Amino acid sequence: MPLYSCTVGVRNFRFDSLKTLLARATPERSGDRLAGVAAATAEERVAAQMTLADVPLRQFLNEVVVPYEDDEVTRLIVDSHDATAFAAVAHLTVGGFANGCCRTKSTAWNWPPCLPASRPRWRRPSRRSCATRI
Repeated sequence: MPLYSCTVGVRNFRFDSLKTLLARATPERSGDRLAGVAAATAEERVAAQMTLADVPLRQFLNEVVVPYEDDEVTRLIVDSHDATAFAAVAHLTVGGFANGCCRTKSTAWNWPPCLPASRPRWRRPSRRSCATRI
């Protein structure tokens, strides 16, 4: 299991697993805090987000976050994984993938055929928010 780390200023942050890295990189939630998986500080959260951005997508296949035997969603993902389609993006990092997803149509990345299904679908924004996922 690889060790993930990031230096922010003079502090070095270490994350023992992909599971820990994901937990620390998410926005603060009271349930995460109560469970003891949340980042201790905003600085640690930013370090985790920076570290996560550099993780290759293929790492999510190599390091299971939720055991296959314990979770139906994990089983569905693993059992329906299309290695041929994934090969086109396996070299990308989480940050590189996110940058490609966030491009507008006028500057759209030339995505491989496997990616349109992974993009979020958007509906017309309401007055209260700029965009809403469906």
